[in-house]
Amino acid sequence: MQNNDFYYLGKILKTFGNKGQLMVYLDVDEPEKYQKLESVYLDVYGERIPFFITKVELKNRNSAIFSFLDVQSSDEAGEYVGSEMFLPVSSLPDLSGKQFYFHEIVGFTVIDTHHGNLGFLESVLDNHQQALLQVRFGEKEILIPAVDQIMKEIDRKKKIIYIEAPDGLIEIYL
Repeated sequence: MQNNDFYYLGKILKTFGNKGQLMVYLDVDEPEKYQKLESVYLDVYGERIPFFITKVELKNRNSAIFSFLDVQSSDEAGEYVGSEMFLPVSSLPDLSGKQFYFHEIVGFTVIDTHHGNLGFLESVLDNHQQALLQVRFGEKEILIPAVDQIMKEIDRKKKIIYIEAPDGLIEIYL
C-alpha cells in the first residue's frame, strides 16, 4: 500500500498507566465510530505498520486510550509516543451529496456561479475552526470556506465542485 492509500486518524500523545496503554488524539468528528476498530496503522520510522487493537476506551471528545496486542509495558508503549495513526482509505464508507472526505475532492475543478471556473482544488486546509478549499487559479491561491451555504453541489463523476461565493470573496484574491 502507498501512503495515499491511507487517511490520518490521529496521533499518540503519551503513555497511559503501566500496562502499555497509549493516550491517542483522534482527529475525527465522531470518535465513537472508531471504538470497535480491530487494527490501525502506525507511522513508525516512515513506514506504515499494522497494529492490532485489544481495546479502545473513549475518554473525552477527541481522546481515547488504546491497548495494542503486542504492547505490554509502558517502556514498549513509550516507543510509539508521537506516532501518527492511519486507516486504509478503502475502509471509509461512501458519502453522497455535499458530504465529502478531504482527500476525495483534491484535484476537482471549482466553478463559481458568478465567476465561472476558478481553477482546481489543490488541498483542503483543516484548521479545526473552519475547513478551507485551497484553489489554484493560475499563479494565485483562492481560499474558500467549505460550508454548505457556499458549496452547492459536488459532481463526483465530472470531478467538479459548484459553489456560490459571497459577494467580494473571490475579488479579494483576483
